[in-house]
Amino acid sequence: MKIYADLAPGVQVHLTTYLSSRHHEETWVKGGYLLMDQLPFLNSDAIDKLMQKLTLKVGMMELNYGDEHFRRSDNGNISRNAFVGNYIMDAFTTAGGAELMYRNNGWLAMGAVSNGTLKPAIAAYSARSNSYTTYNTADELAFYGKVGFDKQLSENFRLRTTVSLYSCAKNHFGSLYYGDRTGSRYYLVMKPQTGSADDVDISSDHTTGRWGPGFTNKDNSTMVNLFAKYYGFEMFGTYEKAKGTGAFGGDFDFNQFAIEGIYHFGGQEQFYLGTRYNKVKNSNDMNIDRVQIAGGWHMTKNILAKLEYVNQNYNNFNGNYTTSAGYQAGTKAGFKGIMFEAGISF
Repeated sequence: MKIYADLAPGVQVHLTTYLSSRHHEETWVKGGYLLMDQLPFLNSDAIDKLMQKLTLKVGMMELNYGDEHFRRSDNGNISRNAFVGNYIMDAFTTAGGAELMYRNNGWLAMGAVSNGTLKPAIAAYSARSNSYTTYNTADELAFYGKVGFDKQLSENFRLRTTVSLYSCAKNHFGSLYYGDRTGSRYYLVMKPQTGSADDVDISSDHTTGRWGPGFTNKDNSTMVNLFAKYYGFEMFGTYEKAKGTGAFGGDFDFNQFAIEGIYHFGGQEQFYLGTRYNKVKNSNDMNIDRVQIAGGWHMTKNILAKLEYVNQNYNNFNGNYTTSAGYQAGTKAGFKGIMFEAGISF
């Protein structure tokens, strides 16, 4: 549920609430922030001129790292995603921060700072050691930015390309790669049989089907994106590298590649067919690859139904590596099948 309100000319407040999800059945706030394209309360002609090309965003919000997060399913909001599942390594989190975006004739540049985590804290207690740990938010800040070009070059051709950087020297619970509190669409896949009711509880291990660094301490990440649309055909590609240390120790080094093609057809391009290939590999040569083939129908702007075939394979795990969701991948691990999804998204 989203609530927008105009507070002044060029000043909006945005509030987004998850009403329920796979991981949390209760209602809770995703985030809220101020979006400012003008600063009328400063009564300055010079600042008014600057703000013609600037946008300031401040609050608890979805971090604008990379472009893939614009195309992912976000709980019940599925209309931006032509497929059922999101990326294997899903760079998405909400956190407190401030972003300043500059736009001019298709060129864009953004600089931002964030507290780097969806679980901000100033202290923690360990029952095991009966000790307290204090955190200094100033020492845990994450800095990120984006540069790129986005323009409708002709009536039927749009091109967008961006490079995004994210850097956090240390954080007690960096959540860029473990910030989705709603959950994956691939329910119960890759969960071991342990003779427990938790094995079939969809709210546990809510990131089933994904893989990545999990919570991080140090995180230096880069994402490069390319989008093009010509008439009804669109292409979107991603290359991403994430390197650092985990929140509970150990180094990580992941590379992700994804490419998708979608063809929209119909009088209002309300139908589409598409395919996506996604692969993630770490420094130990363990890797996961996935193929998705999907078709969908936008019945209206806000009503979407889609059907997807997915085939995901875990390679070189050999049963000795625990994924970020807490389960082990065997020598012939993987899943495949068909999923139907429908949603009403505003």
